[in-house]
Amino acid sequence: AVGARRSSVEAPHVTIAMMTRSTTLLLSSFVTTAVGLVAKDGVTGRLPALGWNSWNAYNCNIDEAKILSAAQKLQELGLDTVGYNYVNIDDCWSVKNAREEGTDRLMPNTTKFPNGIDGLADTIHGMGLKIGIYGDAGSATCGGYPGSLYYEDIDAETWAEWGIDYLKYDNCNVPSSWPGDQYHSCHPDYNHPTGPNGTCVNDPGVAPAGYDWTTSQTYKRFNRMTDALQAQDRTILYSLCEWGQAAVETWGNTTAASWRMTDDIFDYWSRITHILNVVQFKLGSVGFWGHNDADMLEVGNGALTPAETRTHFALWAAMKSPLLIGTDLAKLSAANVAILKNPYLLQFNQDPVVGAPATPYKWGTVPNWTYNDTFPAEYWAGDSSQYKKLVLMANFGAQPARRMAWWGEVPGLSARKRYVVVDAWTGRTVGCVRGGWQAVVGSHDVAVGVVVREC
Repeated sequence: AVGARRSSVEAPHVTIAMMTRSTTLLLSSFVTTAVGLVAKDGVTGRLPALGWNSWNAYNCNIDEAKILSAAQKLQELGLDTVGYNYVNIDDCWSVKNAREEGTDRLMPNTTKFPNGIDGLADTIHGMGLKIGIYGDAGSATCGGYPGSLYYEDIDAETWAEWGIDYLKYDNCNVPSSWPGDQYHSCHPDYNHPTGPNGTCVNDPGVAPAGYDWTTSQTYKRFNRMTDALQAQDRTILYSLCEWGQAAVETWGNTTAASWRMTDDIFDYWSRITHILNVVQFKLGSVGFWGHNDADMLEVGNGALTPAETRTHFALWAAMKSPLLIGTDLAKLSAANVAILKNPYLLQFNQDPVVGAPATPYKWGTVPNWTYNDTFPAEYWAGDSSQYKKLVLMANFGAQPARRMAWWGEVPGLSARKRYVVVDAWTGRTVGCVRGGWQAVVGSHDVAVGVVVREC
């Protein structure tokens, strides 16, 4: 969200006790150094956004009825009661290839939205929910509709007058009139790095170490909308969809509430593990008022198995990514609703006291710090204000496998103590556990343990 104050004191450092030197090095790389942009209302964007987005379900085939149906389903399924309150319209909502004559304002497609976006916003607000819109930091959106570059002030004012609460701001169709960046960052979705652990070698276009990306043209292009939103009387959560380019994790938290870390997500397992593999190395920028966006959820979509769906949701929640449901809610199974409403994972994601995400403390199948799309880190842990620790053990292999979280390896726990553990998926108490927590984890599944207290 956009505002005038910045905060760097709320995200606590992880307590380190009884760990190996290699684990200490891992944790030091994830200490939160974020300086987040604080919203005018002192609330919006402090925690990751929860809600629904139209794109994964409908692409450009959207209209008022589908958006209202999604809002109604959030309430019927009880998803709004656990925090899913944004109803976000993605691309293709406006008149194509035209702005309003005389004002240069964006115009809703009134065939799709007969009551206009402001009329729809009134209805959504009347339901106790919030509404989001889509824009683009180029001459046209990804679907070819009018973009907002050079029209930031007009569009921000328009959205504020319509009652918009959330802006997803994309990165398509940057015109030649806008200067290109001097350098590019090393990112596997765009640069095909050939060095060890996903690094770029012998690439003269990669920015030198220590380069200040706030001097880049990409930063300036997205920051224009920051300034425009900040000038409005309404608080609008600003979500960058910049695709992880220009090292956005180093500057996104001074510009917006969240920032996309990769190219688009898709509903198949290899894409889930790829995004996880990229984001797991870049969690130091996450804290209150600023969050890495691992992209919309694919829960309920396509080829993901129940196990893969659990892993996808659990790790997105643990990384404190925004959680935006991206499916036709009318077709969502009861099992998937239960995943989306998991109380332990939502509490961790929405913790009002602890802003830092869970981070890897051991890779498992491959050596620590290995960049590997097939086997990202398997062992994760994070602090919670409601219980002592959240611990996740994933199995990215093709067969069920035993996983063991040794207390002496988990940051902040002690090998000499016992802890009460609750299974986050079933809510059942495992017991007072000595030495460590073990579980047989199915292929592509994840065990999630809540370490409640010492015993």
